[in-house]
Amino acid sequence: MSSTGGSTKGGRGKPKASKSVSRSQKAGLQFPVGRIARFLKAGKYAERVGAGAPVYLSAVLEYLAAEVLELAGNAARDNKKNRIAPRHIQLAVRNDEELSKLLGSVTIANGGVLPNIHQNLLPKKMGKGKGDIGSASQEF
Repeated sequence: MSSTGGSTKGGRGKPKASKSVSRSQKAGLQFPVGRIARFLKAGKYAERVGAGAPVYLSAVLEYLAAEVLELAGNAARDNKKNRIAPRHIQLAVRNDEELSKLLGSVTIANGGVLPNIHQNLLPKKMGKGKGDIGSASQEF
């Protein structure tokens, strides 16, 4: 005598008392598929929104967030900090070629700029025996 989980339909359909599973859990994502679906519908980007569109968009957004957080966490650790600050996000984004291109026109509040001193502003290196070579180019 085997019971079929409380339903009398012989295993067809889902049992009445089953726990609901979110679309994010079905897709194995942390980002909210249902909320993104709602935003896509309310934003009037298109008349209709397919079932796969919010799942794909959630996955892409989650990947980008994970990538930025990974690099920002490394930047925070390099600066001997346990907490990610906007400065660390800025350093992470601007030092990564692809993220810098993606967020090229984005301003990160309290991010600062990359440390960069132009080569002409640095003091001249005085090497052994090479000082007279450098001065010879000035004698025209």
